[in-house]
Amino acid sequence: MNRRLAALAAAAFLIGLTGCGQVHDATEKAVNDGASQAATAAGNEVKKHACAIVKNGLVSAKDKELLGGLVTSAEAGGAPAEITTPLRQIADSGDQVPAESVKALQDACAK
Repeated sequence: MNRRLAALAAAAFLIGLTGCGQVHDATEKAVNDGASQAATAAGNEVKKHACAIVKNGLVSAKDKELLGGLVTSAEAGGAPAEITTPLRQIADSGDQVPAESVKALQDACAK
């Protein structure tokens, strides 16, 4: 009788562990999905701001500063390279904002 009870307890314990593992996996997936969605939303928001700045094709010194500030957020937010590369080029440029980078960013925004 004790042997049966011990086997039953062990089986219940193993089933419980399996269930805990599944709960853990489901929780981890939900957290990862939420983080991914948040990063995507952040990347989309950064893209929206960058696109609004370069819409007219003219990038002032203040615009350049704003775009430069968006680079890190865009990269961290998982924005595509077609956005982050021209942003980085604009941020790293000197006094002259590269027209080809502005055009590349405008093209990416049109997609």
